[in-house]
Amino acid sequence: MHEPRKPTEFENAVYDAVRLIPAGNVASYGKIAAQISRGTARAVGTALAKNPYAPEVPCHRVVRADGALGGFHGATQGPRMREKSDMLRREGVPFGLTEKVDPSAFMA
Repeated sequence: MHEPRKPTEFENAVYDAVRLIPAGNVASYGKIAAQISRGTARAVGTALAKNPYAPEVPCHRVVRADGALGGFHGATQGPRMREKSDMLRREGVPFGLTEKVDPSAFMA
């Protein structure tokens, strides 16, 4: 039996930043990359797809800059995306008519 893969330094930086997003708010993948001064929005998404610390690291609170949900647990459609949407709604994140997160939910 092998040990689980340890997160990289970059992944840990992403997880630390995402831990700070309060319930009811979201941040974009690009905002997380800028906040930690490393990587790209895509790299942040890849790190979150591997998140071993959920729900302590609330990766469901990270969405695309346009308010679209992006991905969740490595999926970009189907039941996982409904799960992400439901989690955000339970936390009070507002959605617009287009099923995108309302801009008011983004952290400043």
